[in-house]
Amino acid sequence: MSELVFFSGTMDCGKSTLALQIGHNRSARGLQGVIFTRDDRAGEGKLSSRLGLVTEAVEAGPGRDLYGYVVDEVSRGGKVDYVIVDEAQFLAPEQIDQLARIVDDLDLDVFAFGITTDFRTRLFPGSQRLIELADRLETLQVEAMCWCGARATHNARTVGGVMVVEGEQVVVGDVNQPAEDVGYEVLCRRHHRRRMTSASAHAGALSPDVLPVSAG
Repeated sequence: MSELVFFSGTMDCGKSTLALQIGHNRSARGLQGVIFTRDDRAGEGKLSSRLGLVTEAVEAGPGRDLYGYVVDEVSRGGKVDYVIVDEAQFLAPEQIDQLARIVDDLDLDVFAFGITTDFRTRLFPGSQRLIELADRLETLQVEAMCWCGARATHNARTVGGVMVVEGEQVVVGDVNQPAEDVGYEVLCRRHHRRRMTSASAHAGALSPDVLPVSAG
């Protein structure tokens, strides 16, 4: 029976790499799929991983009917055996409903990959709808690590090297960005709550100790 599967995790945990691997494995067996993505780091219509792998994809921009796209492909004689969706957190809830319809009406497996919460620790609407509708939820086992060595569970946004907790939910950026740009970093809950990124922790470690002051 076909499934809608949501693979979730923080940045740096291998979501896009797994999406590419699933596509490769099925292609090697003669299967053909449709790959959707949204706001990939490599640019429009690309699915890329931090390991340097990249493939062509269909940009799932606002208003695109994902169910309608697959139906059109099949109607024109195209072969569609499965659907992969990367950066699924950026999809609108109605687009997630369309993915569920692909599973139920077209009997195709849909593999969706995305981040559950944003830099404010709030659920992305697309991820929330996936949690509500998915047949199966999978947390990726490749654990991203906070700068302190603990398991990273939260995504932090930095602007000018400083962690921020306010602003638009979707601002495209990436890890390892120059300090003056919008960037992202994965942190454990403790350091996300304290707004302590690797840069601020490093700066604190380099600060001179305050000498004790004794009276008279």
